Amino acid sequence: MIEKVPFSETFDPGQGRGIAILGSTGSIGTQALDVVRAHPNRFRIEVLTAGRNADLLIQQAIEFKPNAVAIADQSQSQKVRDALWEHNIKAYSGPDAIAQLVETEGVDIVLTALVGFAGLQPTMNAIAAGKHIALANKETLVVAGEIVMRAAREKGVDILPVDSEHSAIFQCLAGEKHNPIEKLILTASGGPFRGRDRISLAGVTKAQALKHPNWDMGAKITIDSASLMNKGLEVIEARWLFDVKASDIDVIVHPQSIVHSCVQFEDGSIKAQLGLPDMKLPIQYALGYPARMKNDFPRFHFAAYPNLTFEEPDKSTFRNLQLAYDALDAGGSAPCVLNAANEMAVAAFLRDELAFLEMSDVLEYTLNSVSPIGNPGLNQLFELDRAARAAATERIKQS
Repeated sequence: MIEKVPFSETFDPGQGRGIAILGSTGSIGTQALDVVRAHPNRFRIEVLTAGRNADLLIQQAIEFKPNAVAIADQSQSQKVRDALWEHNIKAYSGPDAIAQLVETEGVDIVLTALVGFAGLQPTMNAIAAGKHIALANKETLVVAGEIVMRAAREKGVDILPVDSEHSAIFQCLAGEKHNPIEKLILTASGGPFRGRDRISLAGVTKAQALKHPNWDMGAKITIDSASLMNKGLEVIEARWLFDVKASDIDVIVHPQSIVHSCVQFEDGSIKAQLGLPDMKLPIQYALGYPARMKNDFPRFHFAAYPNLTFEEPDKSTFRNLQLAYDALDAGGSAPCVLNAANEMAVAAFLRDELAFLEMSDVLEYTLNSVSPIGNPGLNQLFELDRAARAAATERIKQS
């Protein structure tokens, strides 16, 4: 379980906390830079990385003047270098460069906002270099939770959650170190298809699935939310982040997205963290931890939300949530295989190659096709990821 430590002593307050943002051009990354803009004396940007959005990366680099940037898409490497050389900003390209830049001297905390399995290696490198982690890449713990958390403990590194649900639980646990947890309760909005049955979901479109009722997120996580896969991944992440059993993690659908998650203690008392659905709050809390910094974010008012409702998730219609619980129960390689299959299925759905409900079929097929490994090492996880993607691709071609 995460415990409060004197994290504020791990950086020079005169210079501000040095931050590396992996995925600075995405939804989490751009909102993180909004937080930095609002608190220029508390933070300094050391590293920025992007996938393929060279123009925005260049713009961000010129504004925040990091020590270095990297872009994963090597075809845009020269464009970034040409734009930044006169600003004395080093520019690199490729996934290996991103994984290495997290080790940069002057970086105190690495915000991992990459999408999917790609976040694992940079996170492991950052931990090995003694950097604290603000984790917005849930797949890292889904795939290699035991390995990542063990490495963090050995290096004395904090893993600070950025997902709103895990941030809520983290905040609820403040001051509760000696009080055993009875249950974690993760809330889910239910996505755009809440209340729909399988018949009505048969013909839903990509455009419909991308219209989340409460949150503004990237395409992959938005589709995951629509299928409840996102909540399944969060269940697996919570198991490792807070060191609890799968049977002690519940999911409840809360359409208003005001209660971000809850902790129930052994005396039956429940603590919850509430707020408007705005990712800048958990981002700010993770980057500034343990301080709570003043901001001008919109405030929640109870009178504006007189009805907060809750309902059980429909795991038979939204099968991905049950598949995630099953993978967590199976343990070993199953969560890694599940994650790889889901990444492939979502990408195929976004290319209009799969129907919405067929994504679950791909996950189930892949879990049954890849031979399980009881306690895979890090190198084996990379091999399992490749094998799972190949199996998922085979199933997608059959659709």
